[in-house]
Amino acid sequence: MVKAVTEMNLTLQQGEKLAVVGESGSGKSQCWLGVMGLLAHNARVTGRAEFGGRNLLEMSSRQLDRIRGREMSMVFQDPMTALNATLRISRQLTEPLEVHFGMGRAAAEKRAIAMLERVGIPDPAKRFRLYPHELSGGMRQRVVIAMALLAEPKVLIADEPTTALDVTIQAQILELFQELVTQMGTTLVIISHDLGVVAGLADRVAVMYGGRIVENAPVDDLFARPAHPYAEALLHSIPRVDRAESEIRPIAGRPPSLVDLPAGCSFHPRCAYAEDACQAAVPPLADVGRNRTAACIKPLNAPRKQEALADE
Repeated sequence: MVKAVTEMNLTLQQGEKLAVVGESGSGKSQCWLGVMGLLAHNARVTGRAEFGGRNLLEMSSRQLDRIRGREMSMVFQDPMTALNATLRISRQLTEPLEVHFGMGRAAAEKRAIAMLERVGIPDPAKRFRLYPHELSGGMRQRVVIAMALLAEPKVLIADEPTTALDVTIQAQILELFQELVTQMGTTLVIISHDLGVVAGLADRVAVMYGGRIVENAPVDDLFARPAHPYAEALLHSIPRVDRAESEIRPIAGRPPSLVDLPAGCSFHPRCAYAEDACQAAVPPLADVGRNRTAACIKPLNAPRKQEALADE
């Protein structure tokens, strides 16, 4: 049995904006698909996922259907597979409003067209009547985002929501997410490879590697003083306007296979600070001060570590 995600432990507050980052295969998407009850039938999810005092993992599909699309929504990474190719966009947008809110067809269509306009689709009334294959990839992605936002959910999980969008539309969508959080108190979980998006949107960042969270920190602290070597390497691997091109350092090696993880800390084969002790045991996610945690036996830039050195 392959463990795609292990020991995931997060608490989300109302109105919080959490970013989940990491390389492909780190378990980012699988974790939240598990919370939503959307994994393949042969997947096993254990533990607790509490939402409003209810454990989502104990609910039947019928019970989850009352929550998904209304209280919790998800923007999927691939808009073509998220949309039904045999149904017009109009039907796919209005059906959730009719089912969850008992809206009539005319009222549901009016609200859906308004949301299409809000996410930046030109001539929304016309495109509302089209099939998914008649739209560009970017427009399909905006339709999926509109679908997730229609019910003004309490929790919105966005899996790479701006991947296929140009920078102008990307900025509009991120502004829309901010607006939703501010006005509705929506909790936002954004899964992304784009650390620029994360820096401008998130309050807190969870960094995943090998199916585990290796650092959980406020966004400003993570970007200024990463505590886990993987978080530091991730930040050094992206171009920044305030840094010379020669300072960009790709991460050596490749992400581990979840079928055969290295002993101890799964990042140690790629880590510039690795010691023999790193292979002895999997380091737990521990408090390193300043409202942050890291899974490293010698965390970098940790206030408690610096205080200890100052006392010696």
